[in-house]
Amino acid sequence: MKTGTFTGFELDIRDPGIAWFQFNSPQRLNGMTTAIKRDLIEAVTQAQMDNNVRVLVFTGTGRAFCAGDDLKAYQGAELGGDPLVEPIPPGHDNALGTYNGLRTISQKLNTTVRGIDKLTICALNGVAIQTGFSLALSCDFRLAADTARMGSATLRFGLLPDEGGQYLLVQAMGVARTLDFLMRKKIISAEQALDLGLVHEVVPAAELQQAAMALATELANGPQVSMRLLKRSVYNAAELSWEQSLDEIAAKTAVSDHHPDAREGVTAFHEKRPANFNNWLKS
Repeated sequence: MKTGTFTGFELDIRDPGIAWFQFNSPQRLNGMTTAIKRDLIEAVTQAQMDNNVRVLVFTGTGRAFCAGDDLKAYQGAELGGDPLVEPIPPGHDNALGTYNGLRTISQKLNTTVRGIDKLTICALNGVAIQTGFSLALSCDFRLAADTARMGSATLRFGLLPDEGGQYLLVQAMGVARTLDFLMRKKIISAEQALDLGLVHEVVPAAELQQAAMALATELANGPQVSMRLLKRSVYNAAELSWEQSLDEIAAKTAVSDHHPDAREGVTAFHEKRPANFNNWLKS
């Protein structure tokens, strides 16, 4: 996949196969625009299709992860970087434009991040509001600096969490807590987010990148085929009945049981050594 500096973020590949996305507009609190979202969608899609990529990490620069949409930059401000895709109109100039802008760009970003088979990590270095918060919730793992703050707070402007935030919050903490969180326009600390189950771990701000790399490396060294199948099965289980979930994972097990990683795992167990997974990726 293509690496470098793109619209609103930098992307590089770190060993062993970690795609590191870093938002690079701290002066704008890493605010999102249509151009940034479209480049992110393209980059995540490339990562999904690139065998050299095993895990994706998203983080920010400065005091924000992403403080929401940058409405001023939607008007065509120069953001720098080398665009991955050509710009298109941002929409939102009428009701139908808003619907199309959400479905094809803003919601599409979170759908793409949530939908890829490879595991994703959000390292929340600072403020994550609205768009940034929904992107974080779309990732499989969330680490937060102890200085981070996060929330939707769209009702402060009479707006809705229109990029899937309401669904993702219900998945994370249930209906009652989601209603309290959204209706009362809460912006919470990292520790409060941990208590609510919105992040997996809180670390000192100075240790966030190191912690994210350690987790990403651990996940990247795991058996990628089984992990990707399991990720999809876990998400599916939230939507399926008991009988459907059993059938679904049985079908996936028919793949994983006969994969070289499974043979290596059993052999390593009998030989009392660490398993050396993913040789199929190294050929």
